[in-house]
Amino acid sequence: MVQRLSRLLPKGFACARSSPALSGDFAGVALDGSERQYSWQHARAAAAALVTAGLGSLLVLRPQTSECEEAKLASAGQTQRKQPALPIYHAEDVANHNNKEQGVWVTYKDGVYDVTDFLEMHPGGASRLMLAAGGAIDPFWAMYQQHQNDEIRSLLEGYRIGSLAGGQDMSQQVADPYSHEPQRHPALIVRSQKPFNAETPAALLIGKLYTPNDLFYVRNHLPVPAVDLAAYALRIEGEGLRTIELSLKDLQTMFKRHTISATLQCAGNRRIDMSDLKDIKGTTWAAGAIGNAEWSGVTLKDVLEYAGLDESSETDAEHVQFEGLDSDMEGVCYGASILIEKAINKGADVLLAFEMNGRPLSKDHGYPVRVIAPGIVGARNVKWLSRIIISKEESQSHWQQHDYKSFSPNTDYDTVDWDSAPAIQEPNVTSAICSPNNHEAVTTSEGMIPVKGFAYRSSRMKSGGGHSIVRVDVSADGGKTWTVADLRSVPAKRSRAWSWSLWEAEVPAPAAQRDIEIICKATDNAYNTQPDSVAGVWNLRGVLNNAWHRVKVQVTDQ
Repeated sequence: MVQRLSRLLPKGFACARSSPALSGDFAGVALDGSERQYSWQHARAAAAALVTAGLGSLLVLRPQTSECEEAKLASAGQTQRKQPALPIYHAEDVANHNNKEQGVWVTYKDGVYDVTDFLEMHPGGASRLMLAAGGAIDPFWAMYQQHQNDEIRSLLEGYRIGSLAGGQDMSQQVADPYSHEPQRHPALIVRSQKPFNAETPAALLIGKLYTPNDLFYVRNHLPVPAVDLAAYALRIEGEGLRTIELSLKDLQTMFKRHTISATLQCAGNRRIDMSDLKDIKGTTWAAGAIGNAEWSGVTLKDVLEYAGLDESSETDAEHVQFEGLDSDMEGVCYGASILIEKAINKGADVLLAFEMNGRPLSKDHGYPVRVIAPGIVGARNVKWLSRIIISKEESQSHWQQHDYKSFSPNTDYDTVDWDSAPAIQEPNVTSAICSPNNHEAVTTSEGMIPVKGFAYRSSRMKSGGGHSIVRVDVSADGGKTWTVADLRSVPAKRSRAWSWSLWEAEVPAPAAQRDIEIICKATDNAYNTQPDSVAGVWNLRGVLNNAWHRVKVQVTDQ
């Protein structure tokens, strides 16, 4: 246990147990003997694990040269020894520590940090952190601004080994890669600014079957790229293809135009419900990271046939990889892939789309061309499309290999094996209540509460028409009784249903009860239905939460 927990601690420290109570601050003794205080997420996690294991309730950091023994905190008000000055390093010293053999050092502002022991724990992977080895981490934090919070800064501070000579700053006035972002509608609920991520207010999701473009949720992983349309060319290459490049005009004039209705949903939609159960790293989405639109473009199947690949082609390729124009300062672009069977299947309706609800794509939604792979989670619907690759392998991008995967509720970042789980492709059946809002005061009419929401499980129908959601059940008494909601859906074309269903119901309120929890669950055409508990589907990335949606309301007048 102690050996495992020690991996969470800064280099040169080990763990010990103590008492009496778990605290947000953790006493530490540096190698030079000075005492310090740490408020650190990993230390708190390790301390909590010690408590669970019955080994004590307070984590104390000690030199690895001393035994991991009982430590006693200084009594309240006791004066600590003054922390001596940290060593001074020059930029050349840092630059020489750019590999695991010499140690991996980085700088942040005027600080020097040895992050060698953190490489394998980095959520983005060791390779991503190694890009900053021997230099400033500031440009990366400017790109991935989820690092810009007190918790992460405190974590980094645990690895500080010194300061830069003369207070020099190796970041050299980092240019803001997000300085040319487009304007967004103020009604969007912003979950992060850089990269920009925002969801549609729940009440606006249920107004129309098609979500207005300006109110459609935005999921960006990197800065929005500036696209020169005159120079834009989509490159198609790979197994069994002749390499070709197509301009936007080529796509619009050389191939038959198709229009489909399809819902896109972020795999992390409703992550906030999982976060309420246990902490999760990721954008804190409520239920609004979803939207439905009418997409126009050309089919991927037609374009691949033009390049030499169709359903009758003999090829060992199994995947179609997509790369976007959005990239970081090292030129690493966003990437994802889908199975080739999906790409070349006429009934799969995979589009290279250039219009959304009858208008050219906006910058946030992938201008000039994006992938629309209906029935696939949003992460694989690559925006600002620049390259298509037919390959025996799926995309090797971080977002395909080390993100957007689901694991057992018992798996954490200390035990996760990313290769043990497949990349998420198809979403599961889900639904959510959009009205009333959580904790809203409601009035009843003849003892009934009006409830509205959406349900989604996109699929290709095997025969006949209809839509993939066949029923939504709503309850206000803990599931003792259920009301079947009325569904409203986009008619399925050619027996394919890619859009959500909007629903509404009048639900009886329990008599003489003021505090009520309303729940809903959906069932699809294969009779898959939602699980009742978040606990059973919780996972470290907070993806694919399709537990019953729950909204607590207070009845003010019955």
